[in-house]
Amino acid sequence: MKMGSAWQRCVDRLDALQDGGECIDFWLRDDDAVEPSPALDRFLDLTGRFSVPVTLAVIPASTDERLSRSLSSRMHIDVAVHGWSHRNHAPAIEKRQELGAHRPRETVAADLRAGWARLSALYPAALAPLLVPPWNRIDPGLVSELQDIGFEALSVFGPEDGEKCAAFRDTGLQLINTHVDVMDWHGTRGCRPHGDILRDIDRRLDEVENSGRSVGILTHHLVHDESVWEFLSKLFEITTSHPACRWRRITELIDR
Repeated sequence: MKMGSAWQRCVDRLDALQDGGECIDFWLRDDDAVEPSPALDRFLDLTGRFSVPVTLAVIPASTDERLSRSLSSRMHIDVAVHGWSHRNHAPAIEKRQELGAHRPRETVAADLRAGWARLSALYPAALAPLLVPPWNRIDPGLVSELQDIGFEALSVFGPEDGEKCAAFRDTGLQLINTHVDVMDWHGTRGCRPHGDILRDIDRRLDEVENSGRSVGILTHHLVHDESVWEFLSKLFEITTSHPACRWRRITELIDR
């Protein structure tokens, strides 16, 4: 499929949703923010130009007032707690995980309390009650601790009704996941082919049509190559001007 036809298929799908009276909510989560950088400035300039709200998952242990000062004038940003230090505590034979069962639950919960406290102090108005586990993994046994800390929602990767998320349902926490990753983590570590990303968006539209659920896009500004910037610019250009799309703040999606 040529790239032009891939984008046209996306537009045609959105046109069909509009014809059916549907309007789909999109949201954008960007992970691993720590400090101001040219890449972050470029990302926030791009999203600001299209008025696309961003949920910035910030690593509490590694951040300070430099980031909060740089974000103070960015009105389209919400901040989420991204674990504590983004440090792997799993053995080499397992997938990386900070919020797993490899340490006492009380220790992990204490880390999250510290992360919540630090970001609450740095972002008293912009902090959303959302936990974004590093590597999108968290021990289900820890979820019962989250509401006492202040979290109201959890965001990992994949469909909310998928097998991976079964243990998180009926916990009192709202699941607001991301579903489409722009990065090719297991290959080039650059942008995935644009047609593949668009097919993932199309599949997610199949899942959410008539359901009221959202399409979550996942980015990592620090590792974007030019192809990612090109893709995001085109995606924002199409979706922000299309009546079948709404870009939502995470605070609009929690408890809606």
